[in-house]
Amino acid sequence: MNTPVDAALLGDLINAADADSITKHVVGAVIPNAEGRVLLLHRTADDYLGGLWELPSGGVDAGETLTEALGREVAEETGLTVAVIGTYLGHFDYLSKSGKKTRQFNFTATTHDSDTVTLTEHDAHLWADSTAQARVSSAVRSVLAIWHEQAAR
Repeated sequence: MNTPVDAALLGDLINAADADSITKHVVGAVIPNAEGRVLLLHRTADDYLGGLWELPSGGVDAGETLTEALGREVAEETGLTVAVIGTYLGHFDYLSKSGKKTRQFNFTATTHDSDTVTLTEHDAHLWADSTAQARVSSAVRSVLAIWHEQAAR
């Protein structure tokens, strides 16, 4: 996996989260396809935040970097292999199911074109155009807006 994200930036992100008393770190991936659609996953109805459309995302394990966690989580949730982690798209905070202060760090990612989405934790996926991207939370919409702005440059 190619990771052009600056290691110093990753350290700064963790240090800032620690300073904000964040106790859980999560990573999220904006994965566009060749047509500019973004991969969204649908949480099962009986899950925490059930019914929500979201980015491929998940928790950072102890001893794992943000970029290592991103590659692992994308593979676990979608069966896709991250080829390149691109730019940092910002973060948002929320309370986890267990009540922990959580910060989700979001990055662009590209996957191998030959991979097929295979879901393990969600009940549906969608390659969402800009209209369908409105199905996500306001926090994820903000991340997608940053991605759209960067992609337009």
